[in-house]
Amino acid sequence: MASAYDESILRSLRRITRAIDLYSKQLASRYQLTGPQLVCLRTLSQLGEITPSQLATQICLSQATVSGILDRLERRKLVTRERDPSDKRRVNLQLTEEGKGLVESAPAPLHQRFAERLSKLPLEQQAEIDQILQRIVGMMEADELDASPILSAGPISAEPTDVTEFLDPGPKD
Repeated sequence: MASAYDESILRSLRRITRAIDLYSKQLASRYQLTGPQLVCLRTLSQLGEITPSQLATQICLSQATVSGILDRLERRKLVTRERDPSDKRRVNLQLTEEGKGLVESAPAPLHQRFAERLSKLPLEQQAEIDQILQRIVGMMEADELDASPILSAGPISAEPTDVTEFLDPGPKD
């Protein structure tokens, strides 16, 4: 039997899914990037020269996934892969000047902005949100689905939508 909350809860879940999808579409439209590509670029910007496997570990994605992302970023001349002169088996990643410029102009990843806002809540409220979301995951029979900490949604080829709230990189210093 339906409760008074069924529609409201489902609407909230749809809004969350939609916000992630809109962010992804706008990121693709404005910056020609996916969420995971942006996370790779930002991580390289923060850590400097690292290997693809170190990058994969750092952002909690498989090496195969990161390799595909790097292929696309390299084709766009945003990153370079160079053999380590002291160990030819090792490949190092670096941001190009164009990649550095894109990182500076692109917005913070959606998951980063959410995490910052979440961290400002009292621990009791964070625990409550965590418990409720875990219960929802179970109810949706999604317990076994792999989930990286990067918030992104399906294909990003649809029409752009104005979601400035999610993409505003904030004031420039």
